[in-house]
Amino acid sequence: MREAGPGTTEPASLRAQYQSLATEAVLSTLLALLLYVALKVSVDGIRHWRAKVPVLVVGAGPVGLAAALVAVRSGKVLTLTLLDERPRAALLCRPQQIALDPRSVRFLLGLGVDFDNVEGCWDREHFFTKIGVFQEYLLSLLEQRKRQLGIRILLGTKFSDDFLKKNLASDWPKIIVLADGSCGESSTVLGISPEYIVESCNAYGANAVIERPDQRQVPTPEIRAHSLYFDLSAYGMDMSAMGQESPKPGFHLKIYGTFHDRYLALACPASDSKIVRFLRHTLNSSIMKNIFHQSFNAYKMDIEPRVNELTLHHIQCSRRLFEIMLSHRRVTAAFIEGDNVVVTVEGEAARVLNFDTGCGVNLGLRGLESTEELIYKVATAVDQNDIFEALAAKIQHSKQVAEDFKQYGLFATMFE
Repeated sequence: MREAGPGTTEPASLRAQYQSLATEAVLSTLLALLLYVALKVSVDGIRHWRAKVPVLVVGAGPVGLAAALVAVRSGKVLTLTLLDERPRAALLCRPQQIALDPRSVRFLLGLGVDFDNVEGCWDREHFFTKIGVFQEYLLSLLEQRKRQLGIRILLGTKFSDDFLKKNLASDWPKIIVLADGSCGESSTVLGISPEYIVESCNAYGANAVIERPDQRQVPTPEIRAHSLYFDLSAYGMDMSAMGQESPKPGFHLKIYGTFHDRYLALACPASDSKIVRFLRHTLNSSIMKNIFHQSFNAYKMDIEPRVNELTLHHIQCSRRLFEIMLSHRRVTAAFIEGDNVVVTVEGEAARVLNFDTGCGVNLGLRGLESTEELIYKVATAVDQNDIFEALAAKIQHSKQVAEDFKQYGLFATMFE
């Protein structure tokens, strides 16, 4: 047997040295990568933390004011400018009542709204108040932040070409939120397409208003009544002759608003029944007034007066049933490339229902649920691709808001 000489151990020793060197190299590389990643994360974190953008909100209605509070909450606002062509007095004297459903209440609570300090009333987790009162409260929240943040509130200032030339020619905001209502002109000023998509909500409806100057402007809860049937035999509609093959549809009624301005909404799911065809095509304008007259007196609050023959002229209403349609903008967000400005359209400037369900503001607030994320992503964007991704997400959410309302909105606000 041959004995191993001293030189036979050298290859094993060399292998061990090589393995040790390789391990050290791998560990060094991993350590360098970890240090690089940690440094990059730290730098990116600092950049994200420090990133802030100037924001302009056009419109000081409920949606515009809420949008301004969303921008403040994002923590990414360098300066915030809020403008509206209406003076302060015109904004705060609006008597119309709005209804905020539980989802909207939760959203507003997140913005710092303390409903205990807002004049209004509660009913089944819904909050009812006057638009002017609501706007005054939201304005006060913004004014409290003016010292901490660069907030400018320009009421009585119209967003126009002249305003752009005088105020934004050299210093455009990074984000513009357009919330100046269905009749606003800001979208046109910025060259955003005015084209709307008009789609059916698969329902028919009519509405009415009763103006009574002698009554109070105190907010009241909504009154709802379901499965209503109307005797229209006096107008030639013989209900007994309709037969079993065409059952009588049940109508849904909602009464809301203050005692001074009472609003009524009547709706039913789309159908081709005889009574629906009759109410859609009749030329007798007194039929709908009679329906609203009887419905109001049957379901009004006990403490308010009835509508009688002497006060019947105070009712203004639809002449017949009409198809309830939702109109929403084809373009709800845009990027102005030359000035690197992101524009988003919110509230009634983005989508309008041709049927007043008393919850129009809720539909506007839905769109704001994705606005904070848009502001954050735009503020921290590295390049235009990041901005386009943020816009795509905002557009998708806006489309979903319209789609959800078409499918479930009327059922939630009228049929339940």
